[in-house]
Amino acid sequence: MASTTSLAKRLLLGRPFRSDRLKHTLLPKRIALPVFASDALSSVAYAPDEILLTLSIAGAAAYVYSPWVTLAVAVVMVTVVASYRQNVHAYPSGGGDYEVATVNLGPRAGIGVASALLVDYILTVAVSVSSGVSNLGSVVPWVAENKVGVAIAAVVVLSALNLRGLRESGNAFAVPTYLFIVVIVGMILTGLFRLYVLGDDLQAPSAGLVIAAEEDHLTSFGFAFLLLRTFSSGCAALTGVEAISNGVPAFKPPKSKNAATTLMLLGGIAVVMLVGMISLARATHLQFVENPALQIVSGPVNYVQKTVTTQLAETVFGAGSIMLYVVGAVTAMILFLAANTAFNGFPVLGSILAQDRFLPRQLHTRGDRLAFSNGILFLAVAAIVLIVAFHAEVTKLIQLYIVGVFVSFTLSQAGMIRHWNRLLQTQRDPERRRRMIRSRAINTFGMVLTGAVLVIVLITKFLLGAWIAITMMLVIYGLMVAIQRHYTRVAEELKPTDERPVLPSRNHAVVLVSKVHMPTLRAVAYAQATRPDTLTAVTVNVDDKDTRNIQEEWERRQVPVPLTVVDSPYREITRPIIDYVKSVRRSSPRDVVTVFVPEYVVGRWWENLLHNQSALRIKGRLLFEPGVMVTSVPWQLRSSQDRDLERLDRDLSRAPARGPRNRGDDEIAEPVDGEDGQS
Repeated sequence: MASTTSLAKRLLLGRPFRSDRLKHTLLPKRIALPVFASDALSSVAYAPDEILLTLSIAGAAAYVYSPWVTLAVAVVMVTVVASYRQNVHAYPSGGGDYEVATVNLGPRAGIGVASALLVDYILTVAVSVSSGVSNLGSVVPWVAENKVGVAIAAVVVLSALNLRGLRESGNAFAVPTYLFIVVIVGMILTGLFRLYVLGDDLQAPSAGLVIAAEEDHLTSFGFAFLLLRTFSSGCAALTGVEAISNGVPAFKPPKSKNAATTLMLLGGIAVVMLVGMISLARATHLQFVENPALQIVSGPVNYVQKTVTTQLAETVFGAGSIMLYVVGAVTAMILFLAANTAFNGFPVLGSILAQDRFLPRQLHTRGDRLAFSNGILFLAVAAIVLIVAFHAEVTKLIQLYIVGVFVSFTLSQAGMIRHWNRLLQTQRDPERRRRMIRSRAINTFGMVLTGAVLVIVLITKFLLGAWIAITMMLVIYGLMVAIQRHYTRVAEELKPTDERPVLPSRNHAVVLVSKVHMPTLRAVAYAQATRPDTLTAVTVNVDDKDTRNIQEEWERRQVPVPLTVVDSPYREITRPIIDYVKSVRRSSPRDVVTVFVPEYVVGRWWENLLHNQSALRIKGRLLFEPGVMVTSVPWQLRSSQDRDLERLDRDLSRAPARGPRNRGDDEIAEPVDGEDGQS
């Protein structure tokens, strides 16, 4: 019968998948779009909020600049999408920005991109879930009162869905994502139709508020800086675009073509929704401020500021209408599910980094459902820490956002320029050269634009919290360098030499004795069977009476092995044994000492606390002694016969797989045309 833990795991995650089912988890475009693009699509739920609240610092008159800021963000979005279409054709193996930077700019640049992406994925989960809670709290007050707990619960549910496997999570997220697109686009079209066709006078709930500027006397330079800060906040809409280039192996063949098509769909839908939301907000005179308590001078008593999406839904469909709750529900749902982009991208990138020895090998391990379980769990824990630390406040978390993604954008485009330059040196076909030159031009424009945005983000957001994200990137960068050095050093130490191993001159066997019982007698018999040059049984004299009993029983049974007693005046066991083993080997450095340790095999976890503690300490210490081999001689107690060995085999078989890096163990072989630029 399965244990309670095993049963709960099966109910939560489902039955394990065979490795040969991996090809069945690949995604068609209709499922890949919601899986990889939900982050970028859902940004319309918080990017308009950030644009308007930042402009509100200069007062309501500054809202007139919101369409221009949005247009600038849309230009960056189109540029980034066009640039990444070149990436997915040139590098379809799933490394994304990391692979592009590593291959073309060197390992250090690759580690920099990877550290930025890892931080960005963690922040994606924290920001998306926190924003979802805020939107749901605008409709359900209880959620607003318990937003941290609701956010943590959402992260846990998302983790469970992703642990079930990629296709299962994709099917779970497809319907809400498409429903969100239909509802938001429908709301925008309905609002614009009522305004410009029917001539209705639509006024947002916040239209009649009188708001005061936080900064009354902004200079020309100060106002320009505020516009740049607004632009950098609006660029949160671009987060998640890179996830498709990292997830190309998860697409059905032809992978590159399907990924590029999905990327184009993502860009088009996101731009339409963002521009539509801001246009409708301006037409309905919607206002959204950074600090309602201080900035709202005149308005309804006990006014509670709702999100931009909720205000627009109330304006278009009416307060208390069913569609208002539908918009609030699907917006909260898509924001919760937007974190799924990170849950798909982070584990894949972590697996690739683990293969390249920059992260622990455990992150390369697939779980029961063929998902990278360790990466999913690590991401969930890190996101929960941020949610708790910042109390699920989107405005606070958003300041940490964007830095990482634009670092990866810029370095990736720089790498692609070098990629095309290298191919153009050898390519002679005129048609292919034209395509490569066109692709290089797109990537060059993308690098210049994203680099400019990165500088703007660093300048405008550094003191507001971007320094925290930069610090996190530097810490992760240092850890990855240290891990890679460790793995390299170990590999060098383990590398075989041309010299033949020198055989030991003699083998001295030592059997540890605590009592004269069946485990000890079995260890003695096994040691005799190995035919060592010398064989000695050793016991430590901690209590004189017990030692005499051991000696008398040893003689009575006429055990054909001499028993050596080592004194321990301070009642310590490990140190005297180590000293004795050292003394045996000291006579010749070519000698080896084999220590046989009798151990109990128990079936219940709590029995391990009662047995084998001294044996574990002694074995752990002996492993550090050169020329000493440690052999455990098991004795199975009756309780071990009740152990579920099949379940134990399954648990042990999930140890990290160790093997050479292959180009894509999670993809079906597909021909890659690395010499052809696509647009």
